[in-house]
Amino acid sequence: MIQSMTGYGKADAQLKSGKLTLEVRTLNSKSADINIKSSLLPKEKELEVRKRLADRLVRGTIDLYLTYEAGAQDSAHTINAEVFHSYWKSAVKALDEETVFTKTFLKDPGVGSILANAVLRLPDVVEARKGDVVTAEDWPAVSAALDSALDQLCSYRSTEGEALYKDVTSRVALIGRLYDQVEALEGERISAVREKLQKALEELGAKPNPERFEQELIFYLEKYDINEEKVRLRQHCKYFMEVIDSEPYPGKKLGFILQEMGREINTTGSKANHAGIQQLVVRMKDELEKIREQSMNIL
Repeated sequence: MIQSMTGYGKADAQLKSGKLTLEVRTLNSKSADINIKSSLLPKEKELEVRKRLADRLVRGTIDLYLTYEAGAQDSAHTINAEVFHSYWKSAVKALDEETVFTKTFLKDPGVGSILANAVLRLPDVVEARKGDVVTAEDWPAVSAALDSALDQLCSYRSTEGEALYKDVTSRVALIGRLYDQVEALEGERISAVREKLQKALEELGAKPNPERFEQELIFYLEKYDINEEKVRLRQHCKYFMEVIDSEPYPGKKLGFILQEMGREINTTGSKANHAGIQQLVVRMKDELEKIREQSMNIL
């Protein structure tokens, strides 16, 4: 069964220092366009992760997001003690003046807490914890979470693929039925062409030789014959179904087949010379365009 290129998967990895969440999102694209939207992934693991994403997902715009939540025992930020003490000394010195206000203020038991909170908000006192979030010891858990997210995404793609398959194959079948209606109008079209030519000759007052008239009519109709287009279109529809049923990743090839189907439908329209056939051609073009839009999302 075919897969859609659109998908989403999410999984968590429990690290010693906290929780790492991995999210993988994919959209349709002509090739594998992989983007790692985080600096949390260890540099030495980036090539490995890219290869795993490409191998599992094959094609599409692939975005990998990593977010980290520190555990209770480990903070994502640390206090720069040197900077804190420098600010603290300056603040105490500024307050430690021989005034009635500061003497009263400094005697308050809550002053230390208030002053500490104020200092913590000053620039460069609290800084992000340095060092890699994901350690070598954590990697097996991260690797397993990545596999879990990819499994979830592939399952999503398969579900979407089932819907795509039903839609495009039903439309290909409809194009075949519409062309059957075109074929049914062939006899009517020939009669209409004959009457049109005869009427034109009558208006001119010409009386052509019946045999010569038949020869000219046959020559005229040969230019508008759509038998080749009919045969080729049906072959293309059959080939479309063979490819979508047999190949694991048929998306690109289906696009080429649809181009050929479009040529046959367009040529049929240019040769139609019949209002009913033209209407059927318009309907076939509409169905073909819907198939083309959907096929762009087939892996």
